[in-house]
Amino acid sequence: MPPTKNNPSGSGLSSAADIVLVVDDSPDSLSLINDALESAGIDVLVALEGRQALTIARKMKPDMILMDAIMPNMDGFEACRLLKSDPALASIPVIFMTGLTDTSDVVKGLEAGGVDYLTKPINPDELLARMRVHLTNARMTSSAQSALDSTGQHLITVSAQGELRWATPQSYALMAKAQIDEITRKSRLEPQIAQWLEHQPDNGNVFVLKDLGYPLSVKLVDRHDNQEMLLKLIDGERPTGAAMLREHLKLTERESEVLYWIANGKANREAAEILSMSPRTVNKHLEQVFTKLGVENRTAAAGIALRLLAQESV
Repeated sequence: MPPTKNNPSGSGLSSAADIVLVVDDSPDSLSLINDALESAGIDVLVALEGRQALTIARKMKPDMILMDAIMPNMDGFEACRLLKSDPALASIPVIFMTGLTDTSDVVKGLEAGGVDYLTKPINPDELLARMRVHLTNARMTSSAQSALDSTGQHLITVSAQGELRWATPQSYALMAKAQIDEITRKSRLEPQIAQWLEHQPDNGNVFVLKDLGYPLSVKLVDRHDNQEMLLKLIDGERPTGAAMLREHLKLTERESEVLYWIANGKANREAAEILSMSPRTVNKHLEQVFTKLGVENRTAAAGIALRLLAQESV
């Protein structure tokens, strides 16, 4: 029976058994690593080459992959690159294992997406210590991404080369709305983002994407230490300001306009002048806004509007 993440562990790395995929064509290495991991309460999956590893990873989505660099059919470098190009698998940390000691090979493994590099023969204690660090980091990243998933944000992470690493469900939905499939993403979206990032834009900088057949922009939110960029996808057809309040809060056009200007710090008299209506009419619209939002005063109503507008502008 295949391992599951609900299996209890012994004195392992976590309270629920981690699943680790070991990819190596050497029976001796597989035996050594399997014994070390199982003694730590870790469930082990095994693959003998890169293609088999990708198939298993897609089915089981392990918590970590220990990857031999040199194997027949598909080596570990190519397998890791393909793994990292799949948004559903890109967050899985990969530790390379190999007898190669040249600096160029170490760099090649890290450039392929590996988080660490161990030289054979593998020291089990060192392996477990390295794994603890990277599993903890992966869980923290996963928790942060899950939190972002739940906020409804159109957020993605990309490499410095513009390659998509991760995206919220809302971002995938927006890309589907813009008819951006994998081919379009790789041929049009990612190259444009890569070229933009080459100019080292500051946080908050917005870039309008071209030749997509749908108006999309990207905004740089933050740069991560691992050279990944957190971006926000911006829907060019998405309503803004008062229209956004109307859509999300189920207000009438005039109610949303009044609330928008109140949220921007305007007094009733100032809002009335902007909207070419009397202060009395502004008051009447605000009374309806209070009822619909379930609040008692303009401060509470403005707070709801400001939170919504701030969330959508991240």
